[in-house]
Amino acid sequence: MKRVLTTFAILFALLPYGALASEQESLFAGEFSFVRLHYDSQRSGGGFGFGFGSAWSIDYPAADENFLRGVTRLTNIKINSAPIVRRLDDDDIFNYPFLYALEMGNNGGVSFSEKEMDNLREYLLRGGFLFIDDFWGSYEWENFHRTFSQLFPDRELVQLSSDHEIFHTFYDVDGAQMIPALGNPQNTPEADVAMASNWALLDDDGRVMVLVNWNSDIGDGWEHTYHPGYPTRYANLAYQLGINYLVYALTH
Repeated sequence: MKRVLTTFAILFALLPYGALASEQESLFAGEFSFVRLHYDSQRSGGGFGFGFGSAWSIDYPAADENFLRGVTRLTNIKINSAPIVRRLDDDDIFNYPFLYALEMGNNGGVSFSEKEMDNLREYLLRGGFLFIDDFWGSYEWENFHRTFSQLFPDRELVQLSSDHEIFHTFYDVDGAQMIPALGNPQNTPEADVAMASNWALLDDDGRVMVLVNWNSDIGDGWEHTYHPGYPTRYANLAYQLGINYLVYALTH
């Protein structure tokens, strides 16, 4: 069965540039590709599908591009500098170890087709990793949970404590962090829950398959890295957490 990424490719991704150059041509040139999920939902004031205003496309492509620049600057992971967008019903997702999605609690949440749900389930069980970002409060949690409780009905989301290894794979970060949106320099909670938390779906070996970033907007930290009105300390935290999640995904 085709795997998400071979063990060799994972090890190569963490080696310094120039190592094992002869293998670069055969394993995606040894590059990490950032893949954002395109799903059907409606953003407030926007439209449906792939067009303008879609919930999946918030912060795109600046957040994705800036994060990839950060990965290059802060690690030895070789990257594909062009972010990728894929739907879950595209079998090409099985070629990538890391998927990113956001706003999945917005406007009633997201619904997946049977094919999308089957692909996501298989992708995760093969070793893939899904990072879900940027939704706030109990209302959006209920919208999100309505869909994702169907993915693995026999598995419960568990809250990750600050000592979980995912917070310490590359940087030592004291657990989940509330990263604000642009225009909120005081980092005031956006809804009825006052602090950030990270939740996970685990496989049978305890590996994090899905990481849920609730009450935090890491994507805004990436997108507004160079914005003079965005606090540097939150942008730095966004990169530290994102790189921790990426390294965890590539090594587990």
